[in-house]
Amino acid sequence: MPLKKMLLSAALLGLFAVLGTALVAFTYENTRERIAQNERDNLLQSLHALIPPELHDNDPVADRIEVSDSALLGSRMPQQVYRARKDGTPVALALTAVAPDGYSGDINLLIAINHDGTLAGVRVTGHHETPGLGDRIEVARTDWVLGFSGRSLANPAPEKWKVKKDGGVFDQFTGATVTPRAVVGAVRNALLYYQEHQEQLFGYAPDAAAPAVPAPEQPGEGKPMTPENTHG
Repeated sequence: MPLKKMLLSAALLGLFAVLGTALVAFTYENTRERIAQNERDNLLQSLHALIPPELHDNDPVADRIEVSDSALLGSRMPQQVYRARKDGTPVALALTAVAPDGYSGDINLLIAINHDGTLAGVRVTGHHETPGLGDRIEVARTDWVLGFSGRSLANPAPEKWKVKKDGGVFDQFTGATVTPRAVVGAVRNALLYYQEHQEQLFGYAPDAAAPAVPAPEQPGEGKPMTPENTHG
């Protein structure tokens, strides 16, 4: 191939590469803000399902902090806390938490707690539980998760914060005990975390990171499943 044609081909390839890169960058810039706004709107919709907007006059998404406590919040990763206030007075908060002992791994939760320590509600935001069995923790599948509303560390008594199979008050699913057991434990732990840190949770400035709590060794990690623990 003559040198002139080779140079022309190389120049055209380079031009197409530049144009392609510019097109990708243009598309990204024009969709990034829209995607971020959609994510924010979805989060706000989830928060308002648990903490009705008429109960507060601030923006919980903006009034946000991060906290860390792997023992009570179920993950070494920072968890989000969204705070609702009325005329500057704390009303409620919603925090993310993880049930690490689901049948198929982590179960991600959004747990709303009123200022008085009662639960405003719980939603499952992500999981890999067995379809038709463990996925009944989703509000779209059953109303099981709605049973947490109004509960607290005093209702039921601490020793009753278990599924009925374990001597508690919460229903399990036929053929699936591990999943509801994990969620009940994670919600109870979140209430314990709130009880221990209530003042600080509402006191930190937005976007601040609360001091992390060291992660103790978790007893029973890697424990093999027993016959009664075989379904999620």
